[in-house]
Amino acid sequence: MTDVWFYHLQRLPLESALPKLLELSLARDWRVVVQATSARRLEALDDLLWSYAGDSFLPHGSAKDDDPETQPIFLTIGRDNPNHAHVRFFVENAELSPVLADPASAPEERAILMFDGNDEAAVQAARAQWRQLKTEGHTLSYWRQSEEGKWEKQA
Repeated sequence: MTDVWFYHLQRLPLESALPKLLELSLARDWRVVVQATSARRLEALDDLLWSYAGDSFLPHGSAKDDDPETQPIFLTIGRDNPNHAHVRFFVENAELSPVLADPASAPEERAILMFDGNDEAAVQAARAQWRQLKTEGHTLSYWRQSEEGKWEKQA
């Protein structure tokens, strides 16, 4: 069963934290899926990954691109997993349970839910997902940002 990590964004916004985590994933030679819930967010993530740093970008694609199975990072609003991802990031309150229940969609190693600690609705949605996944028997970890912005495991 896939390990599930909850990343509670408190110091850095998603736009700052996600690219760093994607870089770490690629450094491990992991393929990645990033799942959002809206086409608008997907487009914003696409733009972000091309321009988040002045001297680099993160290679990625989506269903609109050719050869999605070759993309190191695949952006989606669905359950698709054409690149057979090792890790799958869920943003914008994307639902984990349906993806993890489907072997064709689930990542090989880890699922990470990133949620904004300054958004009460996002916090409540993350708590609801935690309870559901715990009931389903998943191994869960909770991480939050320190004052310096580093990730610290809390549970």
